[in-house]
Amino acid sequence: MSLELGAAGGARLEGDGEPWTLVFIRELRQAPAVVWRALTDPAELDQWAPFRAARDLGRTGATTLTMVDGDEALDLPAVVRVVEAPRVLEYSWGQDLLRWELEAAGDGTRLTLRHTLVEPSDPASVATGWHMCVVVLQRLLDGDPHSVIRGRAAEKYGFSDLREEYAKLLGT
Repeated sequence: MSLELGAAGGARLEGDGEPWTLVFIRELRQAPAVVWRALTDPAELDQWAPFRAARDLGRTGATTLTMVDGDEALDLPAVVRVVEAPRVLEYSWGQDLLRWELEAAGDGTRLTLRHTLVEPSDPASVATGWHMCVVVLQRLLDGDPHSVIRGRAAEKYGFSDLREEYAKLLGT
C-alpha cells in the first residue's frame, strides 16, 4: 500500500540542548473535536500513533503507553496531566512530555505538538516519526485509512530519506 509522505517541514527545535522540545505543526482538514477523538480514543490511536494506549487519554491520571515494533512491545508509564477538550492534551510518555494543542483553522484544525525529550535522542528521527504518524492520521480522518507504521516498518516507507530532510531542516 503506497503512502505519499510529502516533504519535511513545519518543525523546529526549541531549547539549547537536553532537554529540547520539537515543535511540530500541521494543518488538518477536520474540526478540532474530530482530531481530539483521534488523539484520545485508544481504538483510534492504535491506527496511527507510535504506541497503544491502555485507556482513553481524555481524562487525567496514570496510564500505560505501549511502544510496538513488530513482535516487540515495551510498556512505558504515562500520566495525563492536562485535558482541556478539544484544545489541549498533555501527558508524559516515559520521561518525555507531549503537549498537543488544537486550534480551529477555517473548517479544519491547526495541530501543534510540543514533544519535549528528556533522554538524549535524534531530533530528526523524532520529527520523521511524527511526520509519518500524522500522514497516517490524516488518512484515517479522511476515511481512507492506511495501516499504522511503527518501529522498523517505517524504513519501508522512506524513513531514512525523510530523516535526512529533517536533519537539514533542524540543523542537526
